[in-house]
Amino acid sequence: MPLYNALALLLVLAAAFAYLNHRFLKMPPAIGLMVLGLLTSLALVGLAQLGVAPVLALARVVGSIDFSALVMQVMLGFLLFAGSIHVDTRRLGRLRWSVGILALIGTPLSVALVGGAMYGLLPWLGLPTPLVYCLLFGALISPTDPVAVLSILTKANIDKDLELKIVGESLFNDGVGVVLFVVLLEVAQLGPQEVTVGHALAVFAQEAVGGVALGAVLGLGAAWLLRSIDNYQVEVLLTLALVAGGTALAAQLHTSGPLAMVVAGLLVGHFSRSLSSPLSEQSQDYVDKFWELVDEVLNALLFVLVGLEALVLPITGRIIGAGVAAVAVVLLARLVAVALPLGLLRGSGLFTPSHRSVPVLTWGGLRGGLSVAMALSLPAEAPRELLVGITYVIVVFSIIGQGLTIGPLVRWLGVAGPPAPRE
Repeated sequence: MPLYNALALLLVLAAAFAYLNHRFLKMPPAIGLMVLGLLTSLALVGLAQLGVAPVLALARVVGSIDFSALVMQVMLGFLLFAGSIHVDTRRLGRLRWSVGILALIGTPLSVALVGGAMYGLLPWLGLPTPLVYCLLFGALISPTDPVAVLSILTKANIDKDLELKIVGESLFNDGVGVVLFVVLLEVAQLGPQEVTVGHALAVFAQEAVGGVALGAVLGLGAAWLLRSIDNYQVEVLLTLALVAGGTALAAQLHTSGPLAMVVAGLLVGHFSRSLSSPLSEQSQDYVDKFWELVDEVLNALLFVLVGLEALVLPITGRIIGAGVAAVAVVLLARLVAVALPLGLLRGSGLFTPSHRSVPVLTWGGLRGGLSVAMALSLPAEAPRELLVGITYVIVVFSIIGQGLTIGPLVRWLGVAGPPAPRE
Protein backbone atom coordinates (compact mmCIF):
# COMPACT_ATOMS: atom_id res chain seq x y z
CA MET A 1 0.00 0.00 0.00
CA PRO A 2 2.82 2.56 0.60
CA LEU A 3 3.86 2.16 -3.06
CA TYR A 4 0.26 2.65 -4.19
CA ASN A 5 -0.03 5.76 -2.00
CA ALA A 6 3.15 7.21 -3.49
CA LEU A 7 1.99 6.60 -7.07
CA ALA A 8 -1.47 7.98 -6.27
CA LEU A 9 0.13 11.11 -4.82
CA LEU A 10 2.27 11.59 -7.92
CA LEU A 11 -0.68 11.13 -10.27
CA VAL A 12 -2.89 13.56 -8.34
CA LEU A 13 -0.17 16.21 -8.18
CA ALA A 14 0.76 15.70 -11.85
CA ALA A 15 -2.86 16.16 -12.91
CA ALA A 16 -3.30 19.23 -10.69
CA PHE A 17 -0.04 20.85 -11.81
CA ALA A 18 -0.75 20.06 -15.48
CA TYR A 19 -4.13 21.79 -15.18
CA LEU A 20 -2.70 24.85 -13.41
CA ASN A 21 0.12 25.15 -15.93
CA HIS A 22 -2.17 24.79 -18.95
CA ARG A 23 -4.78 27.14 -17.48
CA PHE A 24 -2.59 29.86 -15.99
CA LEU A 25 1.22 29.57 -16.41
CA LYS A 26 1.16 28.38 -20.04
CA MET A 27 4.78 27.23 -19.85
CA PRO A 28 6.10 24.20 -21.75
CA PRO A 29 4.64 21.24 -19.80
CA ALA A 30 7.95 19.88 -18.47
CA ILE A 31 9.03 23.31 -17.21
CA GLY A 32 5.66 24.23 -15.73
CA LEU A 33 5.32 20.92 -13.89
CA MET A 34 8.80 21.15 -12.45
CA VAL A 35 8.37 24.79 -11.41
CA LEU A 36 5.13 23.98 -9.59
CA GLY A 37 6.66 20.88 -8.01
CA LEU A 38 9.70 22.85 -6.86
CA LEU A 39 7.65 25.73 -5.45
CA THR A 40 5.39 23.27 -3.65
CA SER A 41 8.43 21.52 -2.18
CA LEU A 42 9.95 24.77 -0.95
CA ALA A 43 6.67 25.76 0.68
CA LEU A 44 6.39 22.35 2.30
CA VAL A 45 9.99 22.54 3.54
CA GLY A 46 9.05 25.72 5.38
CA LEU A 47 5.98 24.08 6.90
CA ALA A 48 8.03 21.02 7.85
CA GLN A 49 10.41 23.27 9.76
CA LEU A 50 7.38 24.33 11.80
CA GLY A 51 6.57 20.70 12.54
CA VAL A 52 3.26 20.53 10.67
CA ALA A 53 2.29 16.86 11.00
CA PRO A 54 0.63 16.30 7.56
CA VAL A 55 3.65 17.84 5.84
CA LEU A 56 6.03 15.58 7.73
CA ALA A 57 3.93 12.59 6.68
CA LEU A 58 4.03 13.77 3.05
CA ALA A 59 7.81 14.11 3.25
CA ARG A 60 8.01 10.50 4.43
CA VAL A 61 5.91 9.37 1.47
CA VAL A 62 8.13 11.25 -0.99
CA GLY A 63 11.24 9.94 0.76
CA SER A 64 9.98 6.37 0.45
CA ILE A 65 10.01 6.57 -3.37
CA ASP A 66 13.16 5.01 -4.80
CA PHE A 67 13.71 7.71 -7.40
CA SER A 68 16.77 6.08 -8.94
CA ALA A 69 15.15 2.66 -9.39
CA LEU A 70 11.89 4.18 -10.62
CA VAL A 71 13.60 6.26 -13.31
CA MET A 72 16.44 3.95 -14.36
CA GLN A 73 14.63 0.60 -14.21
CA VAL A 74 11.02 1.51 -15.00
CA MET A 75 10.37 4.88 -16.63
CA LEU A 76 13.46 5.42 -18.78
CA GLY A 77 12.90 2.49 -21.14
CA PHE A 78 9.29 3.52 -21.84
CA LEU A 79 10.23 7.18 -22.32
CA LEU A 80 13.11 6.40 -24.69
CA PHE A 81 11.01 4.02 -26.77
CA ALA A 82 8.17 6.55 -26.90
CA GLY A 83 10.58 9.21 -28.12
CA SER A 84 12.51 7.14 -30.63
CA ILE A 85 9.49 5.47 -32.27
CA HIS A 86 8.43 8.87 -33.64
CA VAL A 87 11.87 9.88 -34.99
CA ASP A 88 12.19 10.32 -38.75
CA THR A 89 14.87 7.67 -39.37
CA ARG A 90 15.49 8.73 -42.97
CA ARG A 91 16.37 12.26 -41.92
CA LEU A 92 18.33 10.93 -38.93
CA GLY A 93 20.36 8.82 -41.37
CA ARG A 94 21.48 11.98 -43.16
CA LEU A 95 22.68 13.37 -39.81
CA ARG A 96 24.32 10.12 -38.64
CA TRP A 97 27.87 11.53 -38.65
CA SER A 98 27.11 14.49 -36.42
CA VAL A 99 24.84 12.51 -34.08
CA GLY A 100 27.31 9.63 -33.81
CA ILE A 101 30.40 11.73 -33.19
CA LEU A 102 28.65 13.89 -30.60
CA ALA A 103 27.53 10.81 -28.67
CA LEU A 104 30.68 8.69 -29.00
CA ILE A 105 33.36 11.40 -28.77
CA GLY A 106 31.61 14.39 -27.26
CA THR A 107 30.22 12.57 -24.22
CA PRO A 108 33.52 10.99 -23.02
CA LEU A 109 35.29 14.31 -23.68
CA SER A 110 32.74 16.13 -21.54
CA VAL A 111 33.13 13.53 -18.76
CA ALA A 112 36.90 14.13 -18.67
CA LEU A 113 36.58 17.93 -18.79
CA VAL A 114 33.91 18.14 -16.09
CA GLY A 115 35.67 15.62 -13.85
CA GLY A 116 39.04 17.38 -14.13
CA ALA A 117 37.56 20.84 -13.59
CA MET A 118 35.53 19.77 -10.53
CA TYR A 119 38.59 18.04 -9.06
CA GLY A 120 40.41 21.38 -9.19
CA LEU A 121 37.41 23.55 -8.23
CA LEU A 122 35.89 21.76 -5.24
CA PRO A 123 38.95 22.14 -2.93
CA TRP A 124 38.76 25.91 -3.48
CA LEU A 125 35.21 25.75 -2.14
CA GLY A 126 36.26 23.74 0.89
CA LEU A 127 34.80 20.52 -0.54
CA PRO A 128 37.77 18.35 -1.65
CA THR A 129 36.60 15.26 -3.53
CA PRO A 130 38.59 12.28 -4.88
CA LEU A 131 39.22 12.33 -8.62
CA VAL A 132 37.27 9.13 -9.33
CA TYR A 133 34.11 10.64 -7.83
CA CYS A 134 34.63 13.86 -9.77
CA LEU A 135 34.78 11.74 -12.93
CA LEU A 136 31.65 9.90 -11.79
CA PHE A 137 29.96 13.28 -11.48
CA GLY A 138 31.14 14.08 -15.00
CA ALA A 139 29.61 10.82 -16.26
CA LEU A 140 26.21 11.45 -14.67
CA ILE A 141 25.94 15.12 -15.66
CA SER A 142 27.44 15.07 -19.18
CA PRO A 143 24.71 13.17 -21.06
CA THR A 144 21.92 15.42 -22.24
CA ASP A 145 18.71 14.00 -20.87
CA PRO A 146 16.53 12.63 -23.68
CA VAL A 147 13.36 13.10 -21.65
CA ALA A 148 14.02 16.80 -21.05
CA VAL A 149 15.19 17.34 -24.63
CA LEU A 150 12.21 15.60 -26.21
CA SER A 151 9.67 17.34 -23.98
CA ILE A 152 11.09 20.87 -24.27
CA LEU A 153 13.14 21.32 -27.42
CA THR A 154 10.62 19.77 -29.79
CA LYS A 155 8.23 22.56 -28.76
CA ALA A 156 10.82 25.36 -29.25
CA ASN A 157 10.19 25.70 -33.03
CA ILE A 158 13.80 24.90 -33.99
CA ASP A 159 14.80 24.16 -37.58
CA LYS A 160 13.86 20.49 -38.09
CA ASP A 161 17.35 19.23 -39.01
CA LEU A 162 18.91 20.95 -36.00
CA GLU A 163 16.10 19.72 -33.74
CA LEU A 164 16.63 16.17 -34.95
CA LYS A 165 20.38 16.48 -34.39
CA ILE A 166 19.82 17.48 -30.75
CA VAL A 167 17.14 14.85 -30.16
CA GLY A 168 19.14 12.12 -31.91
CA GLU A 169 22.26 12.90 -29.90
CA SER A 170 20.31 12.92 -26.63
CA LEU A 171 18.77 9.52 -27.39
CA PHE A 172 22.21 7.93 -27.82
CA ASN A 173 24.52 9.86 -25.50
CA ASP A 174 22.54 8.95 -22.40
CA GLY A 175 23.33 5.31 -23.13
CA VAL A 176 27.02 6.17 -23.52
CA GLY A 177 26.89 8.21 -20.30
CA VAL A 178 25.21 5.41 -18.34
CA VAL A 179 27.83 2.94 -19.57
CA LEU A 180 30.68 5.28 -18.56
CA PHE A 181 28.99 5.76 -15.19
CA VAL A 182 28.82 1.98 -14.65
CA VAL A 183 32.51 1.57 -15.54
CA LEU A 184 33.65 4.44 -13.31
CA LEU A 185 31.46 3.26 -10.44
CA GLU A 186 33.16 -0.14 -10.63
CA VAL A 187 36.54 1.61 -10.57
CA ALA A 188 35.49 3.61 -7.51
CA GLN A 189 34.23 0.56 -5.64
CA LEU A 190 37.08 -1.84 -6.50
CA GLY A 191 39.88 0.72 -6.57
CA PRO A 192 41.82 1.93 -9.64
CA GLN A 193 44.58 -0.60 -9.00
CA GLU A 194 42.10 -3.52 -9.26
CA VAL A 195 40.52 -2.50 -12.58
CA THR A 196 42.58 -2.91 -15.76
CA VAL A 197 42.01 -1.08 -19.01
CA GLY A 198 41.01 -4.36 -20.63
CA HIS A 199 38.41 -5.02 -17.93
CA ALA A 200 36.97 -1.52 -18.29
CA LEU A 201 36.77 -1.88 -22.08
CA ALA A 202 35.08 -5.28 -21.70
CA VAL A 203 32.43 -3.81 -19.42
CA PHE A 204 31.91 -0.92 -21.86
CA ALA A 205 31.57 -3.32 -24.81
CA GLN A 206 29.14 -5.58 -22.96
CA GLU A 207 26.93 -2.66 -21.98
CA ALA A 208 27.11 -0.60 -25.19
CA VAL A 209 27.52 -3.17 -27.98
CA GLY A 210 25.29 -5.64 -26.17
CA GLY A 211 22.58 -2.99 -25.73
CA VAL A 212 22.62 -2.03 -29.42
CA ALA A 213 22.57 -5.69 -30.50
CA LEU A 214 19.72 -6.56 -28.15
CA GLY A 215 17.72 -3.54 -29.33
CA ALA A 216 18.25 -4.54 -32.97
CA VAL A 217 17.04 -8.11 -32.36
CA LEU A 218 14.01 -6.97 -30.36
CA GLY A 219 13.15 -4.16 -32.78
CA LEU A 220 13.38 -6.31 -35.91
CA GLY A 221 11.42 -9.12 -34.27
CA ALA A 222 8.68 -6.78 -33.08
CA ALA A 223 8.50 -5.05 -36.48
CA TRP A 224 7.96 -8.42 -38.20
CA LEU A 225 5.23 -9.38 -35.73
CA LEU A 226 3.47 -6.02 -36.13
CA ARG A 227 3.45 -6.29 -39.93
CA SER A 228 2.14 -9.87 -39.88
CA ILE A 229 -1.24 -8.93 -38.32
CA ASP A 230 -3.79 -6.14 -38.55
CA ASN A 231 -5.27 -5.70 -35.09
CA TYR A 232 -4.43 -2.50 -33.27
CA GLN A 233 -5.15 -3.89 -29.78
CA VAL A 234 -2.65 -6.71 -30.25
CA GLU A 235 -0.12 -4.40 -31.95
CA VAL A 236 -0.20 -1.92 -29.07
CA LEU A 237 0.17 -4.80 -26.61
CA LEU A 238 3.18 -6.13 -28.55
CA THR A 239 4.99 -2.79 -28.33
CA LEU A 240 4.21 -2.57 -24.63
CA ALA A 241 5.57 -6.07 -24.08
CA LEU A 242 8.67 -5.21 -26.11
CA VAL A 243 9.60 -2.37 -23.77
CA ALA A 244 8.71 -4.08 -20.49
CA GLY A 245 10.28 -7.41 -21.41
CA GLY A 246 13.23 -5.89 -23.26
CA THR A 247 14.18 -3.68 -20.32
CA ALA A 248 14.03 -6.63 -17.92
CA LEU A 249 16.05 -8.81 -20.33
CA ALA A 250 18.71 -6.11 -20.72
CA ALA A 251 19.11 -6.00 -16.93
CA GLN A 252 19.53 -9.78 -16.79
CA LEU A 253 22.13 -9.71 -19.61
CA HIS A 254 23.95 -6.72 -18.06
CA THR A 255 23.59 -4.70 -21.24
CA SER A 256 22.43 -1.13 -21.67
CA GLY A 257 18.64 -1.01 -21.48
CA PRO A 258 18.49 2.63 -22.64
CA LEU A 259 20.48 1.90 -25.81
CA ALA A 260 18.40 -1.21 -26.46
CA MET A 261 15.13 0.73 -26.23
CA VAL A 262 16.38 3.54 -28.46
CA VAL A 263 17.46 1.11 -31.20
CA ALA A 264 14.27 -0.95 -30.85
CA GLY A 265 12.10 2.17 -31.05
CA LEU A 266 13.89 3.47 -34.14
CA LEU A 267 13.51 0.13 -35.93
CA VAL A 268 9.84 -0.34 -35.00
CA GLY A 269 9.07 3.23 -36.06
CA HIS A 270 10.97 2.85 -39.33
CA PHE A 271 9.46 -0.46 -40.45
CA SER A 272 5.94 0.38 -39.30
CA ARG A 273 6.04 3.29 -41.77
CA SER A 274 7.91 1.42 -44.51
CA LEU A 275 6.52 2.10 -47.98
CA SER A 276 6.73 -1.57 -48.91
CA SER A 277 4.65 -2.96 -46.02
CA PRO A 278 3.47 -0.34 -43.53
CA LEU A 279 0.99 -0.85 -40.72
CA SER A 280 -2.59 -0.10 -41.59
CA GLU A 281 -3.62 3.52 -41.11
CA GLN A 282 -5.82 2.62 -38.14
CA SER A 283 -3.10 0.55 -36.44
CA GLN A 284 -0.45 3.24 -37.00
CA ASP A 285 -2.77 5.86 -35.56
CA TYR A 286 -3.49 3.83 -32.42
CA VAL A 287 0.16 2.84 -31.85
CA ASP A 288 1.32 6.44 -32.28
CA LYS A 289 -1.36 7.88 -30.01
CA PHE A 290 -0.78 5.23 -27.35
CA TRP A 291 2.92 6.02 -27.11
CA GLU A 292 2.28 9.77 -27.24
CA LEU A 293 -0.02 9.33 -24.23
CA VAL A 294 2.54 7.17 -22.39
CA ASP A 295 5.17 9.82 -23.12
CA GLU A 296 3.00 12.66 -21.78
CA VAL A 297 1.89 10.84 -18.62
CA LEU A 298 5.37 9.59 -17.67
CA ASN A 299 6.90 12.99 -18.43
CA ALA A 300 4.37 14.61 -16.13
CA LEU A 301 5.13 12.14 -13.33
CA LEU A 302 8.90 12.47 -13.80
CA PHE A 303 9.08 16.26 -13.70
CA VAL A 304 6.69 16.51 -10.75
CA LEU A 305 8.87 13.97 -8.94
CA VAL A 306 12.04 15.93 -9.77
CA GLY A 307 10.43 19.04 -8.31
CA LEU A 308 9.25 17.22 -5.17
CA GLU A 309 12.74 15.81 -4.54
CA ALA A 310 13.68 19.22 -3.10
CA LEU A 311 11.51 18.23 -0.12
CA VAL A 312 13.84 15.40 0.91
CA LEU A 313 17.27 16.29 -0.50
CA PRO A 314 19.80 17.69 2.04
CA ILE A 315 20.95 20.81 0.15
CA THR A 316 22.98 23.41 2.08
CA GLY A 317 24.14 26.89 1.14
CA ARG A 318 27.66 25.61 0.44
CA ILE A 319 26.31 22.92 -1.87
CA ILE A 320 24.17 25.48 -3.71
CA GLY A 321 27.29 27.63 -4.20
CA ALA A 322 29.18 24.63 -5.57
CA GLY A 323 26.22 23.86 -7.82
CA VAL A 324 26.19 27.38 -9.25
CA ALA A 325 29.91 27.13 -10.00
CA ALA A 326 29.36 23.68 -11.52
CA VAL A 327 26.73 25.13 -13.90
CA ALA A 328 29.46 27.20 -15.55
CA VAL A 329 31.82 24.20 -15.65
CA VAL A 330 29.23 21.95 -17.28
CA LEU A 331 28.24 24.56 -19.88
CA LEU A 332 31.86 25.24 -20.83
CA ALA A 333 32.58 21.50 -21.06
CA ARG A 334 29.48 21.08 -23.22
CA LEU A 335 30.69 23.89 -25.51
CA VAL A 336 34.06 22.19 -26.03
CA ALA A 337 32.48 18.73 -26.37
CA VAL A 338 30.21 20.07 -29.14
CA ALA A 339 32.58 22.44 -30.95
CA LEU A 340 35.56 20.07 -31.14
CA PRO A 341 33.76 17.03 -32.67
CA LEU A 342 31.81 19.24 -35.10
CA GLY A 343 35.09 20.93 -36.02
CA LEU A 344 36.56 17.52 -36.82
CA LEU A 345 33.56 16.76 -39.03
CA ARG A 346 33.91 20.07 -40.82
CA GLY A 347 37.58 19.40 -41.47
CA SER A 348 37.00 15.84 -42.70
CA GLY A 349 34.40 16.87 -45.27
CA LEU A 350 32.02 14.09 -44.17
CA PHE A 351 29.47 16.59 -42.94
CA THR A 352 29.38 20.39 -42.88
CA PRO A 353 27.51 21.58 -39.81
CA SER A 354 26.32 25.17 -39.59
CA HIS A 355 28.39 27.40 -37.30
CA ARG A 356 25.10 28.26 -35.57
CA SER A 357 24.70 24.64 -34.51
CA VAL A 358 27.31 25.00 -31.75
CA PRO A 359 25.52 27.56 -29.52
CA VAL A 360 22.14 25.84 -29.96
CA LEU A 361 23.58 22.39 -29.22
CA THR A 362 25.44 23.81 -26.22
CA TRP A 363 22.49 25.63 -24.67
CA GLY A 364 20.04 22.92 -25.75
CA GLY A 365 21.98 20.23 -23.90
CA LEU A 366 19.45 19.94 -21.10
CA ARG A 367 19.97 17.80 -18.01
CA GLY A 368 17.02 16.17 -16.27
CA GLY A 369 15.77 13.31 -14.15
CA LEU A 370 18.30 10.84 -15.55
CA SER A 371 21.20 12.76 -13.96
CA VAL A 372 19.39 12.98 -10.62
CA ALA A 373 18.62 9.25 -10.76
CA MET A 374 22.27 8.33 -11.38
CA ALA A 375 23.42 10.66 -8.58
CA LEU A 376 20.95 9.07 -6.15
CA SER A 377 22.27 5.61 -7.09
CA LEU A 378 25.74 6.45 -5.75
CA PRO A 379 26.85 4.22 -2.85
CA ALA A 380 27.01 5.41 0.75
CA GLU A 381 30.84 5.57 0.73
CA ALA A 382 30.76 8.19 -2.04
CA PRO A 383 30.35 11.93 -1.26
CA ARG A 384 26.72 11.32 -2.11
CA GLU A 385 25.03 14.34 -0.52
CA LEU A 386 27.47 16.72 -2.18
CA LEU A 387 27.14 15.23 -5.67
CA VAL A 388 23.37 14.83 -5.43
CA GLY A 389 22.97 18.44 -4.32
CA ILE A 390 25.20 19.82 -7.08
CA THR A 391 23.40 17.68 -9.65
CA TYR A 392 20.01 18.94 -8.49
CA VAL A 393 21.07 22.58 -8.77
CA ILE A 394 22.32 22.00 -12.33
CA VAL A 395 19.13 20.15 -13.34
CA VAL A 396 16.89 22.91 -11.98
CA PHE A 397 18.91 25.56 -13.85
CA SER A 398 18.98 23.45 -16.99
CA ILE A 399 15.26 22.72 -17.23
CA ILE A 400 14.00 26.11 -16.07
CA GLY A 401 16.76 28.51 -17.18
CA GLN A 402 17.85 26.86 -20.42
CA GLY A 403 14.42 25.44 -21.19
CA LEU A 404 12.72 28.85 -21.03
CA THR A 405 15.40 30.62 -23.10
CA ILE A 406 16.12 28.11 -25.87
CA GLY A 407 13.21 29.44 -27.94
CA PRO A 408 14.41 33.08 -27.88
CA LEU A 409 17.97 31.86 -28.58
CA VAL A 410 17.03 30.01 -31.77
CA ARG A 411 15.02 33.01 -32.98
CA TRP A 412 17.95 35.35 -32.25
CA LEU A 413 20.35 33.08 -34.14
CA GLY A 414 17.94 32.77 -37.06
CA VAL A 415 17.61 28.98 -36.88
CA ALA A 416 13.92 28.85 -36.03
CA GLY A 417 11.63 26.74 -38.18
CA PRO A 418 8.47 28.00 -39.87
CA PRO A 419 5.71 29.16 -37.48
CA ALA A 420 3.68 26.30 -36.08
CA PRO A 421 0.07 26.18 -37.28
CA ARG A 422 -2.47 27.50 -34.82
CA GLU A 423 -4.59 24.92 -33.11
